[in-house]
Amino acid sequence: MTTLKRCLTRASQVRDAIGESATVFVKDVGQGLLEVGHNMLALVGLLIVAVALFAFGKPELRHTIETKALGWLQARHEARADPAELLAQQLSEPEAINRATAADPKQLTRQQAAVALWISRRYRVAPEPISRLVQEAWHVGERANLDPTLILAIMAVESSFNPFAQSHVGAQGLMQVMTKVHDDKYEAFGGNHAAFDPVTNLRVGVQVLKECIARAGSLEAGLRYYVGAANLEDDGGYAGKVLAEQNNLRMVASGKSVPANVALIPVSLPAPATSAADREPAQQPARAPSETTPDGEQVAWLR
Repeated sequence: MTTLKRCLTRASQVRDAIGESATVFVKDVGQGLLEVGHNMLALVGLLIVAVALFAFGKPELRHTIETKALGWLQARHEARADPAELLAQQLSEPEAINRATAADPKQLTRQQAAVALWISRRYRVAPEPISRLVQEAWHVGERANLDPTLILAIMAVESSFNPFAQSHVGAQGLMQVMTKVHDDKYEAFGGNHAAFDPVTNLRVGVQVLKECIARAGSLEAGLRYYVGAANLEDDGGYAGKVLAEQNNLRMVASGKSVPANVALIPVSLPAPATSAADREPAQQPARAPSETTPDGEQVAWLR
């Protein structure tokens, strides 16, 4: 019995000794790994500092590193991004609003707002871009000494406020200016493609209109020059249509109620006097602007 107890005691002592030895071994290994890890981190840190100092002294190298780092981060972000969200980001352009020809109708004067909203209903176009054109018509009309409702009436008859309209003879934009004939006027706006910028087309159109009126000596005759019918017996009712629409716009601006679908009946004008000036070639070739009537029908006027 005594011998058995001694054996058990001895076994217990051996087990305890083995356990202590294993514990010491594990602690020593862990401590060693910890020190190695600290040393590796210190080495990595030193390398990063050295690279940073080196790159700081070489701007081109720093720029390359920054570009690659940003590219890597962007690639990782795109890899995790939702396809729809990624497409939206790729197509986004916060500055695009600067290209928009639009204004809040609430920013207009009472007169201008009334005209803009009436045009919007009559020609089925958005009020915001029309508001911007109404503002511009008032602004340019004041400087050119022209009634802004006349400018707007010409746009209505010429293009029905379509900034991309083009006639069969090449008249383009809101006021159907003959771009090739008046390309010199577009130089101040960057070139002929500016004909499709609504504000630019309006400004160039007003310059052409002023020249036509000055050359012809009267508004009615100037409109005949503008449409290219100065040397023709009949302008197809063009001048009468413009003046009729101007009269509608004037009434709207004065606060009167005018139905949006009111018929555009040409104003009766006296027959143009025959003179040497009338027999001279017009500034623009005879053309047939298209008009959208209040019921949406496209009408082509033949000269």
